[in-house]
Amino acid sequence: MHPAQRNPQLAPPALDPRRSEAPAPDVSVVVPIYNERDNLLPLHSALTWALRDLGRTYEIVFVDDGSRDGTRHLMRALAAGDPHLRLVFFRRNYGQTAAMAAGFQKSRGRIVVTMDGDLQNDPADIGRLLERIDDGFDVVCGWRKHRQDRAVTRLLPSRFANMLIARVTGARIHDTGCSLKAYRGWVVRTLHLYSDMHRFMAALGVGIGARITELPVRHHPRRAGKSKYGLGRIFRVLADLIGIKMLINFAAHPIRWFLLLSLPLFFVAPALFTLGFVKVTGDGDWRWFESYDLAAVAAGAVAFLVAGNVFLLGFLAELQIKVSRFFRQRISVTAREASR
Repeated sequence: MHPAQRNPQLAPPALDPRRSEAPAPDVSVVVPIYNERDNLLPLHSALTWALRDLGRTYEIVFVDDGSRDGTRHLMRALAAGDPHLRLVFFRRNYGQTAAMAAGFQKSRGRIVVTMDGDLQNDPADIGRLLERIDDGFDVVCGWRKHRQDRAVTRLLPSRFANMLIARVTGARIHDTGCSLKAYRGWVVRTLHLYSDMHRFMAALGVGIGARITELPVRHHPRRAGKSKYGLGRIFRVLADLIGIKMLINFAAHPIRWFLLLSLPLFFVAPALFTLGFVKVTGDGDWRWFESYDLAAVAAGAVAFLVAGNVFLLGFLAELQIKVSRFFRQRISVTAREASR
């Protein structure tokens, strides 16, 4: 189980009982926060104004990812005066993916909106994302068309990553790294997030049949605090991208892919055995078993064993998928929502 999903790692404040008994809101806004004390007050104010104007019931879920600059004390003060605000605290820093997963776990809205806590995303764009959800889409991704970041450390690596992710995963969106997104609740509650998978939620949505679109959104320069991203994340993105590709392609029927992988070896093994036991004389005659080539025979045996193990691995993966409660839940949720 992911650290963010272990109850002992979460330390939510005591909530007003009336708040927990309230009906589920239309919209939940999940915001991971890490050392954003100077941005917290204007963020809460901007979110409140934007959500009140929507005419929908809402809640705001702030997830403190182990801040050490006094952020959580300010969050408690805000929650004391705002019945729409719910808080989740981590005992230490686990990262943005873990914070989002915890926020999804605590959110109750029919639609879930995610955004960063640094005020570079504009809460005023939330209404436009919700309109696209109402048009029938399951995921609406923000596109920072005019991004206000440094070119070398943020813009160029991001553009390369976006092109690579779109090509590998099939999620044809321009800005996979934009945190401002809107999801139908069933999408975020079906996904299993770990590592740095929050960047690939749109691609994971494609894998479960979600209808995805994108919308240009505003992007503002950071006004306070420090960026939590650096060039080191490129390697994490590449590693996670391999995992995402396998999840999308292999998750439903892994035995098919492992069988395709093992088939060449099943053909190579008999060929090597034949080369090991057949001797061709000078006049073109074939003679069996007079002598044998130990290297060819050994190579054939190894190829056969590897092919058999690869196939058995696929069989075990298929068996695990079929008995997995998570897989059955994902299929049932997707089918139920699609029928509405």
